[in-house]
Amino acid sequence: MSKMFRLFSLVLIAVMLIGLGACQSAPTPTQAPAAPQPSATTAPAAVQPAATATTAPAQPAAATATTAPTQPAAATATTASQARVLNLWYYEPPDGALGKAWAAAQTQFLATHPGVTIHFELHTFEQIQQTSQMVLNSSSAPDLIEINKGAGNAGTFAVDGLLTDMTAEATKRGWDKILSPSIQTTCRYDPKTGIMGSGNLYGVTDYGEFVMLYFNQDMFTKYGIKVPTTVDELYAAADAFLAKSITPFATGGAEYPAQQIFYMLALSKADRTFVTNYQLLKGIDFHGPEFTYGATEMATWVQKGYVSKNAVSMKAQDMQNDFEAGKNPMLMGGSWLFGGFQTAKLPFKWDMELWPGNKISLGSGGNLWAIPAGSKNKDLAYDFIDITLSKDKQTLMGNSGGLPINADTTKITDPQTQKLNQLFAQLVATDGIGFYPDWPVAGYYQDLVSATQELMNGTKTPSAFLDEIAAPYNAAIKK
Repeated sequence: MSKMFRLFSLVLIAVMLIGLGACQSAPTPTQAPAAPQPSATTAPAAVQPAATATTAPAQPAAATATTAPTQPAAATATTASQARVLNLWYYEPPDGALGKAWAAAQTQFLATHPGVTIHFELHTFEQIQQTSQMVLNSSSAPDLIEINKGAGNAGTFAVDGLLTDMTAEATKRGWDKILSPSIQTTCRYDPKTGIMGSGNLYGVTDYGEFVMLYFNQDMFTKYGIKVPTTVDELYAAADAFLAKSITPFATGGAEYPAQQIFYMLALSKADRTFVTNYQLLKGIDFHGPEFTYGATEMATWVQKGYVSKNAVSMKAQDMQNDFEAGKNPMLMGGSWLFGGFQTAKLPFKWDMELWPGNKISLGSGGNLWAIPAGSKNKDLAYDFIDITLSKDKQTLMGNSGGLPINADTTKITDPQTQKLNQLFAQLVATDGIGFYPDWPVAGYYQDLVSATQELMNGTKTPSAFLDEIAAPYNAAIKK
């Protein structure tokens, strides 16, 4: 009896344990840390990923109006639960030339990669600028991301081992033939020093950019003021508008615009040697004639009222809004604003010219497509870059107001867009590309924002401003 009872008890316990194991739910997978979220943006309507994944085909379908990517995505059939996703981040606005071309690229990518979906996040420049180091160094990194160029950004990420070396893939796909040597300058970085211009191809751009003078033609006509093409005419126009109680220039001190005014003024006194020495960390005299003029003249602009004192706390979008509202007749801005101005259908005539008096202006090849080292879908990322470099997407970019590097220029029909491309070609032909002030040093962008705001506020003299921005630059040289 006792033995039978013990045997019955053991059987009962075993049954209970089996039942408990069967009832227990599967453990919830641990999710990767959430990536920094964009502010209230969605993927372009034309390229929303399908709600349910489909199986990937053995070969991608033929591309519409373009050549299919040289290297198709992985081709083995998968079940819906195994369908692949290209995680894509960039910060170009959807109404701009790049945003339109890249939305079309997403559409073609989905058409040529059945069973693959795109998870697209539209961020802002500032979000990427401030979080890219953290994102690239995490498991939340996308498969393909737009990053800022220069030693302080792409170069730093390359040194830290956060980016994929695309040199071999670029040669295989023929990108090295599309990217001219001057454009490749901002794509190549020394993996040991991060210095731009040589080394491995850690980024690929599909456009060029430069900073110029935008102006409200109607305001110039209304007040009988000549549109400036020389530096003397620029100052004469600014003084004439001031006499009418109109602030001549729109800008923003809280982001990049104001520091670009400082650098453009400095470049008016610079030559190619100065630019090369500054950008490649060979060392410069921060109290030399170039930067001294830039800082002193920037302070004078604020004192005279060429830019509003309130601009110190304004952002790039605020600057753009003021120009579009007709508050300021002139704006120093990049070619990246051109498409937005066209799309906005401004209620006044506007035009643009190279910055008066400068042989060298801010500009470069565009920001970079980069593939994080930890990407699990590098083949898909390569395919997407391939599509953005295709003739039809490049021509679409050109007709939307961009500066493509591989377009059929005979099919760019808009007169203003033709002029934009001609101005850029003129800069390139005369070796007039001066890059950007924040490139040489990691974290230099925010250093320049803070220092420029102090210069505009009058809390720092031009000399003290130059000392402040010299410190991190010289510290980087010593490293």
